[in-house]
Amino acid sequence: MAEVMKILQVLLLCVVSFGARAAEVPVILVLGDSLSAGYGISAEQGWVSLLARRLKDQGHDYRVVNTSISGDTTAGGLSRLPAALDKHKPAIVLIELGANDGLRGQPVAQMKGNLQKLVAMAQARKAQTVVFEMRIPSNYGAAYTAQFTRAFGEVAAATKTTLVPFFLMPIVTDPTQFQDDGIHPTAGAQPALLDAVWPTLKPLLKP
Repeated sequence: MAEVMKILQVLLLCVVSFGARAAEVPVILVLGDSLSAGYGISAEQGWVSLLARRLKDQGHDYRVVNTSISGDTTAGGLSRLPAALDKHKPAIVLIELGANDGLRGQPVAQMKGNLQKLVAMAQARKAQTVVFEMRIPSNYGAAYTAQFTRAFGEVAAATKTTLVPFFLMPIVTDPTQFQDDGIHPTAGAQPALLDAVWPTLKPLLKP
């Protein structure tokens, strides 16, 4: 009986130690839309899952939490981020939103305001913030398209946050890298998306 109790004590100690260790690992929170949710492919094929794998392979001790939802807008992100911050207490927040605002023709000023609020929320929790530049097709009109594209850099500058240049740029001219809808990248394109994000994210990681 005494031997059984010793074994149970050791197991309990291991569980407690593991829980404490998990709580100490800094979190990278991804708040995005279908481009980060992995629309049309399996979750493990998406660039966010590949990011988690690369972090581990290169010895960066981070846990990646993907809260991305297909079709989400900056307004949707505003409604979801507070709970995600409370739950995960991230060290870094990647904000990949805005494309659906543009595709729906919503006012750019409204989108910019939402992005600034998202950044402010995360920064108020001492998280490092990263905004992803988004682009939309030119058929929305030259003026709207240009205003939309500039918005992300303007938000980054105003909030002193890091900007990821349009991460679909490496594949945007190759139709074979997109699914049948012509919008969402294939599983095979996901490594290129990660490679486009990595140079901006890596300097923010702790050694």
